[in-house]
Parts: sequence; C-alpha cells; structure tokens
Amino acid sequence: MYIPGFNSFTDGQEVVAFMQRYSFATIVTQINGLPVATHLPFLVKVDGDKLLLQAHFAKANPQWKEIEGYISLVIFTEPHAYISPVNYEKAENVPTWNYIAVHAYGKAQILDSVEQKTELLKHTINTFDSAYLQQWEGLSEQYKSKMMNGIVAFEIEVTDLQAKKKLSQNRSELERENIITSLGKSHDTNEREIAAYMSDLESRVKNQEPR
Repeated sequence: MYIPGFNSFTDGQEVVAFMQRYSFATIVTQINGLPVATHLPFLVKVDGDKLLLQAHFAKANPQWKEIEGYISLVIFTEPHAYISPVNYEKAENVPTWNYIAVHAYGKAQILDSVEQKTELLKHTINTFDSAYLQQWEGLSEQYKSKMMNGIVAFEIEVTDLQAKKKLSQNRSELERENIITSLGKSHDTNEREIAAYMSDLESRVKNQEPR
C-alpha cells in the first residue's frame, strides 16, 4: 500500500484495536492468476509476538481451496470521508478523501479438526453476538455438526502489516480544525468517526505522542 511518511500509522496496539473494531474485512487471493475476494468477519488475536487472523469460508466458496501455501491479503478499512476544498485557506485546492486502512499479509492454514472449528465458532459468536452463545450451546449436536460441515475455518499468521492514516496531516492546523468541525456536525456516521480520529490525532500531536 502506498503510504507517504506523514500518513504512516505505526502504533501497533492502535493498529490492532482498529482491526478489531472494523473486523468485517476483505480477504484477497489468486485463483488461476486472477484476484478473488471474499468479505468476512475476522477474529483479530495477539498471541505473544504473533498477530493471528481467524475466519471461515462457506465450503461452497471455492476460494478456500487456493489459500494454503500462498500469501493472502486481508484489508481492514471502514470510516472514510470526502474532504471539500471549502475547508482550505486558499482557493487553489482540490477535493480529497480521508480514510484509515490496514493491509495484513500472511499465509493461511486450514483448521480441519472439529475441536478447532468448534473453538473458532464459539469465539466468533462470543465476539459478535455473545447473547446468542447460550442458544448455540443448546442446539442439537446433529444441527451444529451440519453447520460446521458447511464451513472451512482458517487462520492467518500476519507476516507483513501495512497501516495508513490519511487524516489531512499535510494541511495547516486551521484547515484541519475546519475539517474536524465540518465532519463533526455531519449526519453521516463515517464522517463523524473520521472527525473523531482527526481530533485524537491532533491531541497526540500537541502532546507529542506517537501517531
């Protein structure tokens, strides 16, 4: 991913927190030389010095057959906002877009065993809908076995993590304040979230904390 120096996103804990918050990501691989993508909810886990991504395909999705032994790309991105030139001090400016994105690369390993798939499903349910876990536990083993037979679980150990914050870092303080004020008043959730990330970044810069 193209990342100018002033857009670098280097705080490892914050990067992981972003991935966990916006965990419905896109996994990109190749089949016969063509890029193929699937949109999946991911579990993002730190295990010692390892960063692990876990998810599952529908078995009917052929992408899972080509993921072992090859590098996969998982893209995490969510809040984004159009930035109008009306926020700038000079008329000679053009529109742009602010966003945050994380690209995670690594080789996938299929989780074959019933125990592994059961554990993955429990963690997935507990992460995204903990209230459903009791209902899931009460379902018949026959039904749960049928559901698990219809998925292919996998895990990726991340070997390359590229993260970018494009939050008007190259603009003046006044222009950034104008953008934060404008987006903060928006009815659009994405725009308000970008305003919040920009405000947090401004606070860090003023306190000389890492970006």
